[in-house]
Amino acid sequence: MKKIAALLPVLFLSAIAFAQSTSFLITGKIIDAATGAPLQGASVFAQNTTVGTATNAAGIFIVRLSNGGYDLVVTFTGYETAAKRITTTDADAENLVIALKQKEKAMEEIAIKSSNEVKDGWLKYGDFFTENFMGKTVNSKMCTIKNPEAIKFYFSKKRNRLKVLADAPLEIENPALGYKIKYTLDSFTHDYGTLVSSFTGYPLFVAMLASDSLQAASWQANRLVAYKGSILHFMRSVYNKTLKEEGFEVQLIAKLNGIDTAIKVANFYGALNYSKDDSTQVVEIIPNQPDVAVLYKNEEPAIAYTLLNEEAPKQYELSIINIAARQEISIEQNGFYYNQNDITINGYWSWEKTGDMLPYDFKPD
Repeated sequence: MKKIAALLPVLFLSAIAFAQSTSFLITGKIIDAATGAPLQGASVFAQNTTVGTATNAAGIFIVRLSNGGYDLVVTFTGYETAAKRITTTDADAENLVIALKQKEKAMEEIAIKSSNEVKDGWLKYGDFFTENFMGKTVNSKMCTIKNPEAIKFYFSKKRNRLKVLADAPLEIENPALGYKIKYTLDSFTHDYGTLVSSFTGYPLFVAMLASDSLQAASWQANRLVAYKGSILHFMRSVYNKTLKEEGFEVQLIAKLNGIDTAIKVANFYGALNYSKDDSTQVVEIIPNQPDVAVLYKNEEPAIAYTLLNEEAPKQYELSIINIAARQEISIEQNGFYYNQNDITINGYWSWEKTGDMLPYDFKPD
């Protein structure tokens, strides 16, 4: 008995060391920016993950995250949403204080609402919004928004633009992947002149409980299919320098005689100007050309996609990313990348939207 007891502290310390090597702890306090008073019940979550909590009576929160990078998001009724970027280097930070400002009617918001909200907006634009927000894939078509009454539609004749806002987080069910998503929608816009839709927001995933092992296995299989070839898969492959092994090819797009031409490169990481900071464990890329073609060769594009895009390749999935001039993209080990506003995505990845999205803490194994 004495020998076993003597081993327990060693085993316990080993377990702690292992936990510290794969995850990190963040604690902090949420307060009112004007008064400094703690806010009880504020929602604190890592964007695009399954990790979230609520503050206690003292405004304190504690979250544990797998190593990598995240946007830590804080929401509270009547207050503006706040987001703070955190990484593994913030491990065990104990004095993080986030001050929330009470919502005020901004001039832009007043201008939007003065143009009159579209009556029966959901009836008129609901299907259009769902298709462009959820996507057009098999998975996305199975998704449902449980609280459509929270969505408001505004149309500007002058700008020929549709703007969509929500006065509460969207409650989305995705039975194909086994997730419920609380999506704090910042805004959705569609420009009818350019036919370009864009949206920003903060999703929190909640894994649904499987009714049996068969359903659990089906969800995991569907999640793996959604992961393969996704931008999350790509960013992790860049980080780990496993692009070729994971089925990706990178090509640069340059203008030759005024025509966009894809140029094959022998060294993917040289073309991306890959560099890694050993102290922060963050990878940075600055491609030699702002337009980069990403080919995923381990599966063919969905038939529905090729029917809508007749000129798209049939043998592989092709996506195009455009990175703002002279802007580097930073990638964390979990696939989180920033600044996401500096990237424009076209091709296959633009076809896959919220309905095929996976949390950053998803593990393919």
